[in-house]
This record gives sequence, structure tokens and C-alpha cells, in this order.
Amino acid sequence: MDLSARAIHRAVISLLFAMTLALYATPLRAQTTVAAPAACTDGAQSSGATYRICMPAGWNNKLIVYAHGYIAPNRPIGIPEDQMTLPGTSTTVDQLVTAQGYAFATSGYSTNGLAVLQGIADLVDVVTIFASQQSTPTQVLLVGVSEGGLITTLAVERHPEVFDGGLALCSPSGSFRGQTDYFGDFRVAFDYFFPGLLPPTPVDVPADLLNTWETSYYSTTVRPALLDPANGAKVDQLLAVTGAAYNSVVTATKESTVEQVLWYNIFATNDARDKLGGQPFDNTTRSYSGSSDDAALNAQIGRFAADAAAVATMSVDYETTGRLIRPLITMHTTGDPVVPYTQAEAYRTKIVAADNLVLHRLITITAYGHCAFGTFDILNAFNQLVRMADTLPPRAYLPVVVADQPSLVQSAKP
Repeated sequence: MDLSARAIHRAVISLLFAMTLALYATPLRAQTTVAAPAACTDGAQSSGATYRICMPAGWNNKLIVYAHGYIAPNRPIGIPEDQMTLPGTSTTVDQLVTAQGYAFATSGYSTNGLAVLQGIADLVDVVTIFASQQSTPTQVLLVGVSEGGLITTLAVERHPEVFDGGLALCSPSGSFRGQTDYFGDFRVAFDYFFPGLLPPTPVDVPADLLNTWETSYYSTTVRPALLDPANGAKVDQLLAVTGAAYNSVVTATKESTVEQVLWYNIFATNDARDKLGGQPFDNTTRSYSGSSDDAALNAQIGRFAADAAAVATMSVDYETTGRLIRPLITMHTTGDPVVPYTQAEAYRTKIVAADNLVLHRLITITAYGHCAFGTFDILNAFNQLVRMADTLPPRAYLPVVVADQPSLVQSAKP
């Protein structure tokens, strides 16, 4: 499992364990021993996705729907079991939820890779399937991580008739195009500082690179170059130019950041191009800064123009609006190297413009890492969502800042 997937996995486990604590004040023994659900059923959706519905022995008539994170496009379609099992045990996240009387439902989506639109459709369908098999729940809460967080945000905006509220964690909800450009900017800057280390081009990744990245190419070709003391200044300039976050007191996080962001360029580029109807990255007018010679950087860095079809698809289908009639909580770490904290700020700006402060909470966690939330961070967020869904707050909410980890370096992306 790659670093970003491990981070998402840890966030999923913390999230769902925290939710069980929030819902019924479960004792800590639930971490290791959880009663099995009365019934878990996997089935096929008309889209080709696989759904899972788990019912407790005594149902409280409420449903939690989970939107999983990004899955590499070369993996088999299906529910990602590596995001569904507590590491080192046989306990599954659905057991943690159903032990508290809540029903649990999820979908593996009908596609991997870029799965935002399919994810929304499949999760709405799961709720319909659930109602037909059981009965209509009195409350449906949607929780998503990373790409699943964007699915959550868009689903709550677009389907208030289905979802009573949402919790979107570490998600690119502020600007989908901005997130696409972030990955592209990182790759072209990497190629400038480390020419020839990755096969060209940043917008068309060779299949053999994708297939060998996790097994050999990164560890034998890229990582040694990053760890070479002679290249330290290059790594520092790369991070400065791209604004990618790292923890300044833990040197190893520099290499971790580079690995995680490059992973998304390698695995997401071709898939996104195919699904968006064209190449989405555009840096034709971008001015880069932060290197030892910005003039040379801007003169020599690779330049790419986005296809008009891809730009149109992104703006229509993948961009959030900030318009809500159901409550939504977004939570983000300030030092997220994969989905920059600027995404959280950008979505908050949309909320303000839409005059929806009463329905939105932004919780900021000062820490390094993608989806690097503690159990009680998520406990706090889910408690707030439950309260908002039960009774809307009477006044606007101000952003909450929780200090978890000091000494972060986080600069704005150019």
C-alpha cells in the first residue's frame, strides 16, 4: 500500500471508531472487541459497482454511508478491503458502526481512479437499495475521505433529498481544477530539478512506469536521488516552488511529500485525461517562483495547454458551489502535502459567497500529513455534524483551529 493509501486507511479507521464513540459513548474496549453485525450483504449495483449493507441486531433507524478515497485505476473494481479492516485484527469498520445500532452502507464504485461522478451516483443508489431492503432511514449521514470527501461535498450540495448532512475530510472541495494543476505543477517542477529521472511526459505517463512505480521504480530510481545529500538544495527548491507541505522538524517528510504527490501524477494522469475528455493541466501562463533562479525556471520548465473539453467538463461536473441546504463539515490539516490546505480555504470562500455560514463548519488541524487526523479530532467533527443534522445551529459558525503538531512549513502554491 502506498503512503497516501496508508494515510487514508488510518483516517478511515480513526473516523469510524470515533463515530462509534460519538454516537453512543462506546467504551474503549470497542477498539479491540466488537460484536458482529446481525447481517452484512454484498450485492451488485446496476452500474457494475459492488455495494455492502450491514445491519445491527437492533437498528436505531439511522444510516451512515461511507465514501472511500482514491483507488489506483489499475486495481480491480470492488470495495477496497484495505480501507475496511482494522490493521492487525479481523475487525471491520462496519462492525464498529453497527455495534452502536447504526446501519452501515458503502459502495466500491463502478470505476477506480477518478470516480467522483460515479461515486455520487453509486452512493445515492446504495441509499435507495438500502430503503428497498430494509426501510427508509430517519437520517442518512455521508462521510468521505480525500476523493471521497469531494464526493461527499458534491453529494450533499446536489442531493439534499438523500443526505441529511456530510463530513468531508481532507478533500479537494475548493477547486477541482486547482487540484489537477497542483499535481501537474509538481511534476513539471520535479522534471526541471531532476531532468530525465522520470520518463516524459508529465501529461502522458507510460504504462510500464505505472506498473512498476510501487514495486521498483520509485525505490530504485527516484528515492536514491531524493536522499542524495548532493541533491538537498534541489529538493528544497522543488518544495518551495510548488508550495507542497512538509514538517520542518522531521526531515524525512520532505521525501514523503515528494513520493505522495508524484504517486498521484503517475497513477491519476492518464485516467483523468480519459474520463475528462482531454488533458486537464494548464500552466501556459503560470509564473513560478521560489527557486535559486526563477528566470531560468520559467524559461525552461515544461509548458502544457489544457484541452478545452477537459476544462469544460471540470467546470460543469466537478466544481463545488458552496450552496447548501443540509449541514456540511469540512476538516483539513494545514500541512497536507497531497490536497493543500488552500482547498479548505477556497471552499470556505464559496460558503461565504453563498451566504451559507450557518450550514458549514471548517475545522482546521495544525498537523503534517494527508488525512492525518487524530481519533478525537474526528470525534469532535462527527459530534458537531450529528448536532447540526438534528437541529440546525441558530447562528453562524466561526472556523475552529486545533493545534496538534508544531513547526510546519506550508507556503501558498503559485
